[in-house]
Amino acid sequence: MSTVTAPPRSNAAAPGASPRTKPLQPIKWRTPLVYGVIAVASLVLFGLLPASGKTTTFTFSTGTDFFAIDPVAVRSKTTVIALTLVALACAIVSFLATRIRHHVGPWLPVLFGLVEVFAFLTWAVADKVNPLPVTGLLAGSLFLATPLVFGSLSGLLCEHSGIINIAIEGQLLAGAFMAAVAATLTQNAYLGLVAAPIAGIVVGLLLVLFSITYRVDQIIVGVVLNVLVVGVTSYLFSTVLKVNAATWNSPPRLPVLSIPVLSKIPIIGPVLFQQTALVYVMYVVVAVLQFMLFRSRWGLRMRSVGEHPMAADTVGIKVNRTRVRNTLLGGAVAGLGGAFFTVAAGLAFGKEMTGGKGFIALAAMILGRWSPKGALAAALLFGFSDNLQVVLGVIGTPIPSQIMLMTPYAVTIFAVAGLVGRVRAPAAEGIPYVK
Repeated sequence: MSTVTAPPRSNAAAPGASPRTKPLQPIKWRTPLVYGVIAVASLVLFGLLPASGKTTTFTFSTGTDFFAIDPVAVRSKTTVIALTLVALACAIVSFLATRIRHHVGPWLPVLFGLVEVFAFLTWAVADKVNPLPVTGLLAGSLFLATPLVFGSLSGLLCEHSGIINIAIEGQLLAGAFMAAVAATLTQNAYLGLVAAPIAGIVVGLLLVLFSITYRVDQIIVGVVLNVLVVGVTSYLFSTVLKVNAATWNSPPRLPVLSIPVLSKIPIIGPVLFQQTALVYVMYVVVAVLQFMLFRSRWGLRMRSVGEHPMAADTVGIKVNRTRVRNTLLGGAVAGLGGAFFTVAAGLAFGKEMTGGKGFIALAAMILGRWSPKGALAAALLFGFSDNLQVVLGVIGTPIPSQIMLMTPYAVTIFAVAGLVGRVRAPAAEGIPYVK
């Protein structure tokens, strides 16, 4: 009796079929939901103006431009409704793209943010005597974002090498103090700009000592260093600077440097090319770090130390030496940003004058996903919200002044909690490395 043998089973997949199908991730509706809630709230709150005849006037020109742009007056209610409808359309596009798992790119959040901001501004300054100076608002926003940019760059330099730098607030304050003292003693604002990074490096040395040498918890060390810097600078302010302010605490201000030709371009020129030397230095630092961090051997080594220090050590990279160098470099960058509060802003040093900007810089670093250009964009957002409450306070707005004062901090919380999404910090940050 013959037997029939079944052919052997083949593990090969059928032609055109994937041998192993990766399960789809669940759809996340948070982004379109946030867009929709904001758009509907804007339509309800800003669109319900009592009279349709109100107008809002925007100005764009300054006295130094090549040519003048006439002020633009718009019907407030009509413009607000039109802009919020565009925002609602963006929410619908986000919903449809999320439904089919399609990534729309950065243009959608940028467009949504712009129309929402202009809708709010149109409502806030409707029928005011003074028009809204758009160029001045943007230029001031860039200027106020300067310490946030330097602080966030300091944070990402440290964290990409594995060190959590909570002491940015203290480094900014120390840089402001050193810049004020050095500029006053020499009566040279640029020497104050040179001295500011030294104070940041000193704070960075203490962070290195306790975090790397003694392996103390880095978050605790950062908080303690902030308190230490506040105490030392407050004591020196009360006993030395305040007693003899003419000798120790009367720093000259950095002059505004206008770049020929470029500074006369309407809107763009006054915003980008009529700034102090500190802002121009910021341009260079952001561009250099963006290239060096992701396109150079130095950046690759630093990121490898922050991601997998044991593997980096295996190929001959000195892990702790790299962390020390980058922490000190980050301290210098933050100290340079501290010069903004004194020599760049033309102010004498005051107790705790940084006002929590170091913590907002940390939020900008996270919102920017540990990237220099991302940190710049996030810092500009926070700088805009900071300058907005100043400009609207001068023009006048129906929003209570207390709410306007909390705007920068509210925007920070909302941005980090609602817009960041899932981000991943360097894997080895905060973990001491012992061979």
